Amino acid sequence: MKSIFLCESEFNLNRVYAKGLTEELKQSAGLYADKIYTKSDILEDPGKFSDTEYIFSTWGMPVFEENEIKRCFPNLKCVFYAAGTVQSFARQFLNCKVKVFSAWAANAVPVAQYTAAQIVLALKGYFCSEHVSSLSEWKSMKKRFSEYPGVYGEKVGIIGAGMIGKLVISKVKALGLDCLVFDPFLPDEKAKQLGVEKCTLEKLFGECFVISNHLANNAETRGMLNYALFSSMRKNSVFINTGRGAQIVEEDLFKILKERHDITALLDVTVTEPPEDGSEFYKLKNCFLTPHIAGSSGNEVHRMAEYMKDEFEKFESGNGCLYEVTLEMLKTMS
Repeated sequence: MKSIFLCESEFNLNRVYAKGLTEELKQSAGLYADKIYTKSDILEDPGKFSDTEYIFSTWGMPVFEENEIKRCFPNLKCVFYAAGTVQSFARQFLNCKVKVFSAWAANAVPVAQYTAAQIVLALKGYFCSEHVSSLSEWKSMKKRFSEYPGVYGEKVGIIGAGMIGKLVISKVKALGLDCLVFDPFLPDEKAKQLGVEKCTLEKLFGECFVISNHLANNAETRGMLNYALFSSMRKNSVFINTGRGAQIVEEDLFKILKERHDITALLDVTVTEPPEDGSEFYKLKNCFLTPHIAGSSGNEVHRMAEYMKDEFEKFESGNGCLYEVTLEMLKTMS
């Protein structure tokens, strides 16, 4: 079998790879699509996959040890992962000289759209009015709207200028907003091209009305966003997290949200998902939780498979792939 589907979730695989696209891969990649293989299938009969050159997967890609990859897939060339982060499994394949491609760019599109929508609503004061439940509250909130800057000439802070961060920046700039960016890996020349100002976290939190986190999840970034930063936020400002929950010291965020009812947190991710029953996140009126919905959903998931089909065709033709993951990239990818 030249190509196989490999995924622990049949539901996810069938949801991401539309029937028409699967038929295309059967023709172009020699995909055996009659079965979605799992890790146990592979290990039970490793010799069956000795001629497999390509793996197509998505959310639910199993993790293999390097010795298992060498034993089961001696002729494997590439893994095409129709989803975002590959941190859990990619390193072992890369160490075995197997190329890994990810649809992180496709998954970045809906996250950036979602974030940009929240930025617009935050600047308009939407989240202070969402809980209005009486005429007196309506009148009170109406008076407060003069305290919100609207969507023009205001500063937005972007923490992390990777694929998603750059897309958010482009959308924010198109709205006539200024961008401050914290990203130690962003070259000065690239910042100039993006039209943003690089700065420290302290400056970003102190000056921006909306702050959006898109940091990669690694040892250096975990717990980076703490009480000192949150307490410096401007009056009525909003913090958005569609990145990873681990960058936040959650106890510090709880504390500041209790102390300052004027600031708002919009969290699509948390350290533990979902937060445990009774968590402070459920009790705070100035904290809005969504169940990790910013990424690809509904018809959006088909975009990820389309990206990987295109990558396969580029690889086969030698035309230059766009979304190959390297060991160096794993240091900064979410």
